[in-house]
Amino acid sequence: MPSPTRLGDLVDPRRTVLLTVECQRGVVGPDAALPELAHAARASGALANVARLVAAAHAHGVQVVHAVAERRPDGRGANRNARLFRAAERLPVRQLTGTPAVEVAPPIEVTDDDLVVRRLHGLSPIQGTDVDALLRNLYCRTLVVAGVSANVAIPNAVFDAVNRGYTAVVPADAVAGVPAEYTAAMIRHTLALVATVATTDEVLACLTASGAASGTTRAAPVRPG
Repeated sequence: MPSPTRLGDLVDPRRTVLLTVECQRGVVGPDAALPELAHAARASGALANVARLVAAAHAHGVQVVHAVAERRPDGRGANRNARLFRAAERLPVRQLTGTPAVEVAPPIEVTDDDLVVRRLHGLSPIQGTDVDALLRNLYCRTLVVAGVSANVAIPNAVFDAVNRGYTAVVPADAVAGVPAEYTAAMIRHTLALVATVATTDEVLACLTASGAASGTTRAAPVRPG
């Protein structure tokens, strides 16, 4: 785990954005398309930890971006070039635009200040979406990545963030995948090579300390000077 000083330097509320990945009802909710993944997210405490991170971000002025995967009812524009996409078309719960399946799942709270970015294609929350442009306009330096799944979308998000020059922070206990042992191995042997791996409590402690030091609960973004 990183030293408190190192992590505190990275998680500056004025230059940090929290990205939640596919934390939607149709993925991690009680009636999700992939029950095993939904169970892992809830039973491991990962979804609850994402909710804690979001609440702290709201309290301490960190911008929250929710990345949601969805598809049109007619499938127009959606990928069909991988087994994963073809299987998704046959699932009983589909991530259709405008349905409850693509709403951010409780206990995560979405406020008017949050940004929700929806994608109709691909595997990544960043590549081919508005996320990168939004992060640059927010003067983001550090991207905290949490959600699901460790199998596909989370590593995609981390790699894309690093390739675009952001520093990635991954709260390991706010990420889920299947099987659970794969999630741990992915984080330890892959994501730890390119991101700063921490715990939810460590990230929350940095946010609290930053808020106390600034004497405010809402930080203004730092513009490049």
